[in-house]
Formats: sequence, C-alpha cells, structure tokens
Amino acid sequence: MQATVYKSTGSWYVVKTATGETFQARMKGIFKKNEDITSTNPIAVGDVVEIVEDDSDANAKNAMITEIGSRKNYIVRSSPHGKNKKHIVAANMDQAMLVCTVKEPRTSQGFIDRFLVTAAAYHIPVILVFNKQDIYKEKENEKFEELEELYSSIGYQVLLISAANGNGVDTVRALLKDKTTLMAGHSGVGKSSLINVLMPGLDLRTKAVSGWSGKGLHTTTSAEMYDLPFGGCLIDTPGVREFGIVDIPKPELSHYFIEMQPYIAQCQFNNCLHINEPGCAVKVAVEEGHIDVDRYVSYATILETIEEEQY
Repeated sequence: MQATVYKSTGSWYVVKTATGETFQARMKGIFKKNEDITSTNPIAVGDVVEIVEDDSDANAKNAMITEIGSRKNYIVRSSPHGKNKKHIVAANMDQAMLVCTVKEPRTSQGFIDRFLVTAAAYHIPVILVFNKQDIYKEKENEKFEELEELYSSIGYQVLLISAANGNGVDTVRALLKDKTTLMAGHSGVGKSSLINVLMPGLDLRTKAVSGWSGKGLHTTTSAEMYDLPFGGCLIDTPGVREFGIVDIPKPELSHYFIEMQPYIAQCQFNNCLHINEPGCAVKVAVEEGHIDVDRYVSYATILETIEEEQY
C-alpha cells in the first residue's frame, strides 16, 4: 500500500494513504543500515513509501515502511549532528516559498541567497514572500523595493504581504493551490502566523521575536506536511537560523546563482571560480553592472565556506 510521509517524530512516521487513511509507521531495519543513504534521516516528509499494515494491535493503526519511492527532488540543510552531514528537510515538492522580513527580524540577504542556491541545486522554484508589510515605514519600504527589483530582475517572484491584516494573502493562496509547497524562513518572520491565516483552525504556535537577540524563537521543531483546505499541500519547516550549503563543490556554486549562468562559459578557464582568475567573464559582468555587486559578494562569501576536503 502506498502512502506519503506527513510527519517524522524520531523513529516513528505519520503517513497518509491516497484514500486519507493515517497510520503511525516505523521503518524497516534495513534502511538504517543502507550505506547509500548519506543523510542523517533516511526518510523525509514528502517521501512516497510502501507500507504494510501491522494488525497485531486492533486499537492502533500501525504500519511498517518497507520501501522508499524514488524522489522527484528534495532539499537539504546541514545536519545539527555535524556540519558536513546533511539532513533532508523535505522531498517531492513543486515549489518553495521563503518567508522574509525587512524588519523584526530583518532577513539577511546572505540567508536568502543561501536558500536560493540550495533550492536551485535541487531544481526547486522559489517564491520570495516579504511579510509584516503592516509595520513597514518609509525606510523599510525602500529596502523592500531594492530587494524586489534585485530578485525579480533575476527571475524570482517577489511578494509583499501582511499576515496580520491579510494584505496579499489571497495571492499567496492562489500560488499554493493544488501544489506541494515547502515553506521556510527564519524564526520570527511570521511563517506560523501566515499558515494560521491560510488554514484557520490549525492554530500553530507563534512566538514573539526575542528582544535580546532580535532573532526569532524556534516554534517548529521538525518539518510537517498539511493538506490545504483549498487544494494542495504545505510543508512547514523549522525556523532555521542558517542554511548550510552541503553537497555543492566549489566549481559548481556559480551555476546556482542563475544570473551568472550566461557568463560562465565565456570565462577563460572552465573551472573558473570567478575570484582571482584572469579572463573571468563573471567579474566583467559585475563591473559592467549586469550582475548585482551584493549578489557577487554573497557568492564569494558562500564560496569561502565550502571546504575543499569535502570533495
């Protein structure tokens, strides 16, 4: 019987069949020993699995996961168990929505760019949703307009919304309809508040931004999938502070800065890292204003964090 993983709680998984039956499922021991699985979690939310119902307890709906289906895509972050290990956040999504803010707490451009790189590496389209429009003043609106111009010129869809007063939420709803969407963002950006507006009655916990750090407090501890009332599924992810780049070799990084792609083949060296090499078309494009300087700085910063010995 086929089912989709909706939630992972350590060694147990909540899975749901196409007919809407929900089971508490465990993983067959063989997966734990599979050396091909290099992530800290062999099964992720969004995975399609084969299950066998366990009818030994008539009062419980338990099952055993016997097989993991092949993934259309997945997205990873560095594992809490070690920076060179990867943790699969979710699998089999149509798109990702990154919830950002320019105030309380401000989402750094570095964080946005790391997320976009990770999503591009796994072929996941991203929509950038800037929340808390209701508290923006002139300075914040100007900052948003800069970011909107930057990311929309590269090809990303950028929205400005307020989960608090409902502005722009209908647009978000239309983009989510009938799709499986991963929703991510720093803690404190209002992701849970937005999900509560989209799914009345779900009542996810929300927490205020912690005053001493200006960073949000964690409210979600692991990814979980929800069926949207208007069609489609939403995968809510933990409010991650950093999206570590894993599994991307240095020479590949520029391919995931999509505005660099047209220039890469024009570089003098085919393994050009676009830092100190002569005849670099990417650096010329930056100097001529075809590639945003801040994005290039993000690229160089991320490049420095990729350790050679990983490869």
